[in-house]
Amino acid sequence: MKNPAPALTDKPALEKVITCMEKNIPQETQGACDWKTVFEILTRAAAAGDSVANTCRTMIDAPCGANIHYHLEKYNDMNDLEERINRAIQMRPPPRIVNGEQSIAVDLNLIPYYGRPNPEEEPYSISGQAEASTCAFYAYATVYVIRKNKRVTIAIIAVRHDETAVSIITRLPD
Repeated sequence: MKNPAPALTDKPALEKVITCMEKNIPQETQGACDWKTVFEILTRAAAAGDSVANTCRTMIDAPCGANIHYHLEKYNDMNDLEERINRAIQMRPPPRIVNGEQSIAVDLNLIPYYGRPNPEEEPYSISGQAEASTCAFYAYATVYVIRKNKRVTIAIIAVRHDETAVSIITRLPD
């Protein structure tokens, strides 16, 4: 049986996520597109497992996907972005994972890409087994606390092409 697609439809939950992102990842925008809109589109796309472009098409009065990507491309300091995202993730941990010993899991996620990475992206370009018609990927590790068969993301780490599994784990935020 196929699991239903995840969705973040609860308005208060969506607002909490967006507020947390606004506090931790402040940026300037140009034109009618503000960061609250960018974060809402990113959150909705992630929750639905959808693309930014399609999410923009399905929302009323949303900017186009190219506009969202334009604003995202302004952020090219991966270390700073990683630190800010992890600060946002850890800002409001669920009470059930705050105290005591916890089991954790680390997943490596590969995102296929095509073409040549620019100089800022090059350290994060890795090679792997062919998938989706490419051997080139960007990778990130997600770190979860596992409690009562539920997992809660506690960190996201951009993986560099020269890193080992041990070096990724040693970069876990405190």
